[in-house]
Amino acid sequence: MSEKLIKIAIAYDFDGTLAPGNMQEHTFLPSLKIPAKEFWKHANQIARENDMDEILAYMQLSLDEARRRDLPIRKSDFEHYGRGITFFKGVETYFDRINAFAHERGVELEHYIISSGLREFISGTTIARHFKNIYASGYRYDANGVAVWPALAINYTNKTQYLFRINKGINNSYDNTLINKYLPEEERAVPFKQMIYIGDGETDVPAMKMIKYQGGIAIAVYNAGIKPEKGKISPRESCENLIKQNRANHLAPADYAEGSELDRLIKLVIEKIRAEVELKDYAG
Repeated sequence: MSEKLIKIAIAYDFDGTLAPGNMQEHTFLPSLKIPAKEFWKHANQIARENDMDEILAYMQLSLDEARRRDLPIRKSDFEHYGRGITFFKGVETYFDRINAFAHERGVELEHYIISSGLREFISGTTIARHFKNIYASGYRYDANGVAVWPALAINYTNKTQYLFRINKGINNSYDNTLINKYLPEEERAVPFKQMIYIGDGETDVPAMKMIKYQGGIAIAVYNAGIKPEKGKISPRESCENLIKQNRANHLAPADYAEGSELDRLIKLVIEKIRAEVELKDYAG
């Protein structure tokens, strides 16, 4: 058996997974004095009228509305908005705790974000330092640091390519030379069987389904504090459907506190992956 640390990668969605709601609704939209429902309705309307990707539509609308109100739209301003994002219970202490748990068991954890939200917002949060890479939508900036154009839009279908980037050790969003290039499993940075994806719903379905198909573990989380609107299913029922449809392996409330259901589940999955890798080593 190898004494080398076993590497496991955990990829997280952001909105609804680590933080409740959409990140724009924490501080950015309140600064614009725009109700969240009104903003998303307008963004979706722009997308429909222009046969446009919904992520690009909201990114353009964010810039347009900020300019209309003479609000600064520099990278540092977006990071400032990120500092106001609040998280689910336990998130801010979770990373240090789970890293220590893993290391005691001979496991090295790598954490990644794969999100349709803004990487600049995430970069400004208190947890940004824990991620090896933040794969999220973002802007291109001019020489003065002012946002001028969407540089990257990550929607629910193209999230899967970032799992391949993690798998192959491609630590950026622009280099596509290795994505489709054949690479033997033993030469890949993190085998899919040593990857965990944590997301909160339908926008994570392609990523969850792909990671599960490849032998990794997909965990669906839900906000237990949300009461469903009349005629709609609850967040828990939505995650239960992902299990029934064979799109996710496990579900738990989005509570990352020590000893919580999700905390115990992630630890069990880490132990499971570690054991499977070690058994494979014994088999030669």
